[in-house]
Amino acid sequence: MLLWGILFVSVLYLYFYKPDIFETYLRTAFEASIFWGYALFLFLGCVRGFVFLPATTLIVLGFLFFTPHVLFALSMIGILVSSTLAYWFARSLELGEEIEKRDSKHVALLRAWLTRYELPVLIMWSAFPFTPTDVICYVCGALKINYGKFILGIAIGEGVCVAAYVYLGDYALNFFSA
Repeated sequence: MLLWGILFVSVLYLYFYKPDIFETYLRTAFEASIFWGYALFLFLGCVRGFVFLPATTLIVLGFLFFTPHVLFALSMIGILVSSTLAYWFARSLELGEEIEKRDSKHVALLRAWLTRYELPVLIMWSAFPFTPTDVICYVCGALKINYGKFILGIAIGEGVCVAAYVYLGDYALNFFSA
């Protein structure tokens, strides 16, 4: 987590105090083929859940290359694919049984909450910026929570969070650069 924080602050420093680095090198390389840029960003968004890379990190990087609408769309597609992969990965490995063996009391409580308040819990968990959505994806897959409700909750919660990051971030960048 500390490494991601250092990377995040470093990128922001370079963006505001050394913008020529981004404008000359990164933009030139990225704009050589916007298709490959979209594909690379989407690929990173889809696999980030396996390495627990926060979506926020990719969104900040995406500000440098994409318009807000494109960044929102690519980020949401990546999040939904990544969440789906985490859900089915945990389910196929039957991690639920392993988790229940280790901590049956907490698993029973979590299962009760997710069974009774599934959609609200998923929406709130994924909309809150400081909770790792990937964790709930693995847990829902392991506990065999209904996939339809699971992905709907992730889509709504992350949609709110990503929209706030993208559109408020774009507004802030335009405000401070003017």
